[in-house]
Amino acid sequence: MVAITTNDLKTGMTLELGEGLFSVVEFQHVKPGKGHAFVRTTLRNARTGAVLERTFRAGEKVERAMIDKRSMQYLYRDGDAWVFMDGETYEQLYVEEAALGDTGKYIVEGDSVILQMYRSEIVGTDLPAAVTLAITETEPGIQGDRVSGATKPAVTETGLVVSVPLFIEPGERIKVDTRSGQYIARG
Repeated sequence: MVAITTNDLKTGMTLELGEGLFSVVEFQHVKPGKGHAFVRTTLRNARTGAVLERTFRAGEKVERAMIDKRSMQYLYRDGDAWVFMDGETYEQLYVEEAALGDTGKYIVEGDSVILQMYRSEIVGTDLPAAVTLAITETEPGIQGDRVSGATKPAVTETGLVVSVPLFIEPGERIKVDTRSGQYIARG
């Protein structure tokens, strides 16, 4: 770990504080007319996603955590674990489902995912903005039912439930936004 001062903070930087591992969402240097300068920050817990507002004295030392981003290919599931392979070393990594969180609903066998690792622990994943998933089940569209903007629930191959337009049928591929989980277009 590297000790830095709060004057060196940048958005996206990861810090190790007493409460855990946090990434900097937003920061602001404040120099009031009277008194000492300070840094107001908004931090996101890397493990739980909880947001924390914290104020530091200007120049205060904090520990910067080095996050290693590794490109891994998802191979298969082994019980509760997901098996990933490092593209460079061909080493296999078993990841518990809880470490992936909701991102597991967007990963299909063979997909490449960037895993954010702190020491040997996975603290996050970087997914593309949109993924293409196959529909496994949904209600059939009714001929003549063309209500503008009407949707129906559909289950994808990963188990994700998405609201799709009435014309989407089982077996079709759709694009889904990984940030919101919403239907974008046919894939």
